[in-house]
Amino acid sequence: MHTVAILAYDEMSGFESGLAAEVFGMAELSEMFSAGIPAPWYSVKLCSETPEVRLLGGATVRTSYGLDDLAAADTVVIPSIRDVSQPTSPELVSAIKAADDRQARLVSICSGAFALAAAGVLDGRIATTHWIYADLFRQRYPGVDIDPAPLYVDNGRVLTSAGCAAGLDLCLHIVRSDHGTQVANDVARRLVISPHRAGGQAQYIDTPVPEPATDGRIAAGMAWALEHLDRAITLDDLAAQSAMSRRSYLRQFAKATGTTPIKWLTEQRIQASLTLLESSSFSVEQIAARVGFDSPVTYRYHFVRQMRTTPSEYRGCFTGETG
Repeated sequence: MHTVAILAYDEMSGFESGLAAEVFGMAELSEMFSAGIPAPWYSVKLCSETPEVRLLGGATVRTSYGLDDLAAADTVVIPSIRDVSQPTSPELVSAIKAADDRQARLVSICSGAFALAAAGVLDGRIATTHWIYADLFRQRYPGVDIDPAPLYVDNGRVLTSAGCAAGLDLCLHIVRSDHGTQVANDVARRLVISPHRAGGQAQYIDTPVPEPATDGRIAAGMAWALEHLDRAITLDDLAAQSAMSRRSYLRQFAKATGTTPIKWLTEQRIQASLTLLESSSFSVEQIAARVGFDSPVTYRYHFVRQMRTTPSEYRGCFTGETG
């Protein structure tokens, strides 16, 4: 069984470690929630430097696992650190380096990227963290290409995410990579969260909550688009479905989502294609048409940009075929 070690530390909020434990420990919660979760799932271990850690609010958690267990895990999750102004403890750095030497998957949420950087595993890589820490991170670790824009960055074996809630997006992304889109969507439904926010989506939106009336119109247009992905959809079509002018629609869509309508639509087409690649016998050309791309070439181009692999290679992960 794939072991996921989650770091616990003094004065942690519990949210970041809790969200990781919720996703990766879902099969252990109860029979009701584990129904439909594939086996084997993940085995979760909460690991800390000391037997007890204090949470914000006065609670104390006693852990059964230490840093040796963290170093031996298949996936290591560092869900932020106690104080970004202080150096990471030598013991934690050693544990991360040991996990890295074993080729474990290394994951950070929010300020957890500081611990990965302290261990040297982010050198030469693109990474992200909470946008508020980006300048400090850049000063302290100039060898890391820090990008404060995306929700998360997937470097294959090393993955980093932005602020706390973006950790949910990254954990779902990992489930999607390990078990496929259908399972990830099922996990998202159980958690009552969005099944997918692309890693490249902006983590900071100047006006994240638009006026309710505008939000409803934007949502209506998005819902219509999702029901008609197999057809050509223009910006004017989307604006018309939201009962707005083209200019107003562009402005309000950006406020509501932090991206552009066409970029969002392309991401939805790619996501819709994943299930077809995983479980259907349609050719890549047929799938491209079914999700609304005007040509297989366009589909492959956007697929590689978003998924960092080709449709055929992605399909091969689930079918063993590459054609």
